[in-house]
Amino acid sequence: MDKERVKKLVRELIIEIGEDPTREGLKDTPRRIADAYSEIFQGYDSDSELSVQFSEDSETVVAKNIQFYSMCEHHMLPFYGTIQIAYVPNGRVFGISKLVRVVEKFSKRLQIQERITKNIADELYAQGVKGVAVVADAEHLCMKMRGVKNDAKVTTSAFRGTFEDQKTKEELLKAMYVK
Repeated sequence: MDKERVKKLVRELIIEIGEDPTREGLKDTPRRIADAYSEIFQGYDSDSELSVQFSEDSETVVAKNIQFYSMCEHHMLPFYGTIQIAYVPNGRVFGISKLVRVVEKFSKRLQIQERITKNIADELYAQGVKGVAVVADAEHLCMKMRGVKNDAKVTTSAFRGTFEDQKTKEELLKAMYVK
């Protein structure tokens, strides 16, 4: 990302909305936004490192409440929530931090929640596991701040392999949401 260009664009946006970019509270805003966007959108340069796996026989692995933050591609406003991931290993397990890194890889982009969920499931399933389930629960500021101005939460899911069976899905969803 070209931070100097982003700073110039943000300065122009500040002017366009009717503000003075030289005002004390705004004069460093273009730099701060360029720095923030560099971090917020680092998913475009991310490698999820799923090749790091360990030999282990395990029936099902569930990682719950992985926090994520993303930016809606329609309004460039944040949405955030948690993701639950379950997978059935095929003789090898991922390091738990690798699951968090996959979530970050896809959430730190201009996105929609449905695509994040699908991308995570596809990436994990491509590693040769027997099954993958991903469930994302999120709140969208584009819905809260504008338009319908509603606090609704959105849930999306993606199931691959052994988790595509309806009975298995239902059992897994119950297990994922048990406190």
